[in-house]
Amino acid sequence: MKKETFNATINPHHVGSSFEDFVNENFSPEEIKLIEAKAKILGEIIDARKELSLTQKRIEELSGIKQPMIAKIENGNANPSLDSLLRILISMGKTLKVVPIQ
Repeated sequence: MKKETFNATINPHHVGSSFEDFVNENFSPEEIKLIEAKAKILGEIIDARKELSLTQKRIEELSGIKQPMIAKIENGNANPSLDSLLRILISMGKTLKVVPIQ
């Protein structure tokens, strides 16, 4: 029986570099701002839901947005419409507010 070997090449450019270096080398400043803003909004939606002790299933019941879609939104794997975001937020007694970027 022949033993299989695995040959991997390592890109020395990224060995030992930080995640921040990787992000800065692969994304534009505009893309980084967008990623950070999306992460902040999603984090606040998740925090609000947990502070109210609501499950994704309960948000489904209150908002009409299906639980699997809520999970995708919270995980950043969906780009919800403004209508969907507002339905989720309103079901928690919340809304959006436009504020300066910090």
